[in-house]
Amino acid sequence: MTHPKPLAGVRVLDLSRVLAGPWSGQLLADYGADVIKVERPGDGDDTRAWGPPWWGDKADRMAAYYLSCNRGKRSVAIDIASVEGAALVRDLARDADIVLENYKVGQLAKYGLDYAALSAINPRLVYCSVTGYGQDGPYAQAAGYDFAIQATGGLMSVTGEKAGTPGSQPQKVGVAVADLFTGLYATTAILAALRQAEHTGRGCHVDAALLDVQVAVLANQASNYLVGSVTPQRMGNAHANVVPYQVLPTQDGHIVLAVGNDRQFMRLCQLAGHPEVALDPRFANNSARIEHRDTLMPIIGGWMQQRTTQGWCDLLEPNAVPCAPILNLPQVFEHRQVVHRGLQTQLHDHQGRAVPMVANPMRFNGQRALAEQPPPQLDQHGDAIRAGQTWRPRP
Repeated sequence: MTHPKPLAGVRVLDLSRVLAGPWSGQLLADYGADVIKVERPGDGDDTRAWGPPWWGDKADRMAAYYLSCNRGKRSVAIDIASVEGAALVRDLARDADIVLENYKVGQLAKYGLDYAALSAINPRLVYCSVTGYGQDGPYAQAAGYDFAIQATGGLMSVTGEKAGTPGSQPQKVGVAVADLFTGLYATTAILAALRQAEHTGRGCHVDAALLDVQVAVLANQASNYLVGSVTPQRMGNAHANVVPYQVLPTQDGHIVLAVGNDRQFMRLCQLAGHPEVALDPRFANNSARIEHRDTLMPIIGGWMQQRTTQGWCDLLEPNAVPCAPILNLPQVFEHRQVVHRGLQTQLHDHQGRAVPMVANPMRFNGQRALAEQPPPQLDQHGDAIRAGQTWRPRP
């Protein structure tokens, strides 16, 4: 299958490791860019060892974590601290359009690989630095890990069961969302800077900080605080601004009920056999339901326990009352819509082995963007790159 390649001819030098930077590099590869990943000799990207689970034979196994964010790239092992290694990276950067890196602030300057040095030899270069706290400020030198950023950036203060619930504590999200959001924000900034460079001939230094991104994606919670001057608290699965909008027990499990407007609430009450509740002034509109949340939710909770999860979904979904079962990962990949959309896919490596992957979620004119090569073995393309076979020809 031929996948759309809107970035065909764009050259990306990926010096990053772990997640935020590699996630951005993988997106660019999915969109058709030629991505060369520079890795540490011997060990490579840290995440190569973040298993189990593993894919591949014992001699060349890769952690599933590494597989999740490095498809479509070519790997070369380079010791950037050596004179020869730094020179090779500069040669690659000379003809690159984009450099991705996530070293500590100032570290690459020691090797002549910082933005100032590389933009001097390639003025149109878009150079993206991903760090925990940004290129300046009192925390610029601090190491930034997703877990710590979720804590420092306020996300954990609004995630988890309500304070006072037995055993409750602030919770991180189940995937590294600060890293992933930073990878996404970085990609959009890179593409904007690339567009500017095409018009002006000048690139720029993109400063992507996990903390900045985490604060930005607090979204309505941040706005609630800034506008209302009330500190948001943990609410479990409830919503600060919409009621009813949470997880509720059913006869055989749980259901997500996500009623977003008054019309949907009226339909919920009618379908549950209690239309009078929607007419009660305490519950007639969303503002009133927020004020009387503690009165309303036990009532709805009682309704939900009268049917199974599937029973409620069968009743509510056809009548446009948003709801959903809570699926585990096997159930997710068996879901009819997930199967129909082809989100589980596979790519074949240089030995013809199938590598299972989650597809890029974006489609162009109905076709899914997806790099055609799986994540590389460490230094898989090193000999060719060191021999001068670096970038692919531009279209």
